[in-house]
Amino acid sequence: MSRILVLYYSSWGHVEQMAWAQAEGAAQVAGTAVTVKRVPELVPPEVAKQAGYRLEQKAAVASPLELGDYDGILFGTPTRFGNMAAQMRNFLDQTGPLWAKNALLGKVGSVFTCTQSQHGGQETTITSFHSTLLHHGMVIVGMPYTAPGITTMREVTGGTPYGASSITGAGEEMRMPSELELGMCRFQGGHVARITSELVAGRAR
Repeated sequence: MSRILVLYYSSWGHVEQMAWAQAEGAAQVAGTAVTVKRVPELVPPEVAKQAGYRLEQKAAVASPLELGDYDGILFGTPTRFGNMAAQMRNFLDQTGPLWAKNALLGKVGSVFTCTQSQHGGQETTITSFHSTLLHHGMVIVGMPYTAPGITTMREVTGGTPYGASSITGAGEEMRMPSELELGMCRFQGGHVARITSELVAGRAR
């Protein structure tokens, strides 16, 4: 049995929806136990409410030191100027004790994201996130071009070889992740779960 954690931060629900799609894909892999959790909100409640944040979300709040309990972790974060959100950065900055004892060494790490615009930093957010995973000694898994829809020209969509992504738009054009984007999330979740399962099985031999 391999244990997968989908850990995310979401302000308005876009990454939250993607996280559950990732979990759905991972759960399709036999012998995989999937948990979905989120990182704590840092924005004061009154400010978050004024901005329309989704403060009530189904996923429980994670603690940094529990990451070592899992064999593979899918991290989801919206883009903030081409980098991960402060909430996720703050959470990861508390994983020093795990780093000190190599608790994440050899475990699988993968990242997904969303941006407001087509060119809003999807790839830089994911690749800059990888630096933290590498410092922990994690095995980074992306999303190969066998993912359905990753090269489509049928619609404006997210999707990168570094990880699944979505485009939220803004104002009157704002939308939740499309079915094509959610399909890529399910693919990534399954892809990561299969690789994790194979690594776990190999260590057990």
